[in-house]
Amino acid sequence: MKNLQQDKRVSPSEDAALMNRIAQGDERAFDRFYERHKAAVYGLARTVLGEPAAAEEATLDVFVQIWRHAATYDAQNASVRTWLLAIARHQAIDRLRRIQARPDQRGPQWDDAALDSLSAPGDLEEEVVEREERRRVVRALRELPETQRQVLALAYFKGYAHGRIAQTLALPLGTVKTRMRAAMQQLKVVLGEK
Repeated sequence: MKNLQQDKRVSPSEDAALMNRIAQGDERAFDRFYERHKAAVYGLARTVLGEPAAAEEATLDVFVQIWRHAATYDAQNASVRTWLLAIARHQAIDRLRRIQARPDQRGPQWDDAALDSLSAPGDLEEEVVEREERRRVVRALRELPETQRQVLALAYFKGYAHGRIAQTLALPLGTVKTRMRAAMQQLKVVLGEK
């Protein structure tokens, strides 16, 4: 309770001092700043976007932007909190516009019908085994979070490279690579591969 009360009494000058330290690459200052403001940024993003997962991604994007551009903060233009929430609002609105502009953003769907059409003529027993294996893969894919399925679909159905996936989904390249790696690791576990 005492820590919460202390955070409520944080002065704008303390936030400005944190911003100066963040601009110099101070990770501890960034961690403190993040802990202090993450709830407000998430709350604003959740209000605009409605979807918890989208709000979480927007929140992370805002803090990545703060880390990268802390040196651009000018105390004469606005308080740190005002500046931060303006960035959060713009980030959430931009994300909402992208979602609304691409209603098919979910990308290709992993379904049995699409995979069944890939079967080659041959021995009936082989075909049955292949079909069952494809269904097993589809079930494993369905267990992945939507964000991971989305990057896999763009990579494997559309043949997009990581950079193009990042551009298409308006995500940082590192986020795309992380999602791809996490999806592949989870598929290996679910499918029992080593």
